[in-house]
Amino acid sequence: MPTKALLVILFFCIALPSAYADKKKVEKIVLDAGHGGNEPGAMGRISKEKDLALQVTLKLGKKLEKNLRGRQIIYTRTTDVYPKLPERHKIANEAKADLFISIHVNSSGGKRIRVQDGYRYVTKNGKQYKQARYKYVTTTSASGTECFVLGLHRNDQKEGAIGEYGESVTEEPGLLDPNDPMTAIIIAQYSQAFLENSVLLGTKIQEQFASQNRLDRGVKQKGLEVLAGSAMPGVLVEIGFINNEEEEQYMNSEQGQDEIVEAIYKGILAYISSVER
Repeated sequence: MPTKALLVILFFCIALPSAYADKKKVEKIVLDAGHGGNEPGAMGRISKEKDLALQVTLKLGKKLEKNLRGRQIIYTRTTDVYPKLPERHKIANEAKADLFISIHVNSSGGKRIRVQDGYRYVTKNGKQYKQARYKYVTTTSASGTECFVLGLHRNDQKEGAIGEYGESVTEEPGLLDPNDPMTAIIIAQYSQAFLENSVLLGTKIQEQFASQNRLDRGVKQKGLEVLAGSAMPGVLVEIGFINNEEEEQYMNSEQGQDEIVEAIYKGILAYISSVER
């Protein structure tokens, strides 16, 4: 039995019954900017997932702090560092938070092309020359937003999912092993306590993205470790495809980030209104 899986199960068995069973008021919200530090996540032509995720997370947190007085906003990171998954879980669980929202940027397979990536200077015969620098990127026509909640995924999704989400994390695999019997127990425990509210939160966020004419890719289930270790309703929000040139430009623009933040913010408000009534 994997130690990590056992620890997660023990955590759920101890924490779930008393701490969160009847709690309805949303007092503490954890915002998790995906990746960071030496783990860049998905790579685009002009940006990295870790940077976009952090920019959006900080703007979202600022908006929540300004407008949701009396509620605490907690961050797993506010700078370019890489907290490992257990550290992210610890922050959320020790705070006894009521929501966990992880911000990520999507990526998918497509056509590999060579693009210019700035310049470099080379010396030849004692003289310096400016020379174009190139890199290879994978482009896609995939677009839109989607939210993930904790659930079982097919075994054949594992390899594809890591590529799809641009996960370059080496120390944390990112997905629970569907062949490990402990996975079913973890997800069953989590689902009993938090799945309904997690789906509700994801649905509210996706509705707001759709109202902005973003392609709604829906709310889906996947065995994501970042959600499995957090004893509270949670979603992982994919805000767009970094290897879709148009979406990457949008996510890097001030208008794009403001609209993304507004959609998630309004989704959170709609969720709070629903569970606290």
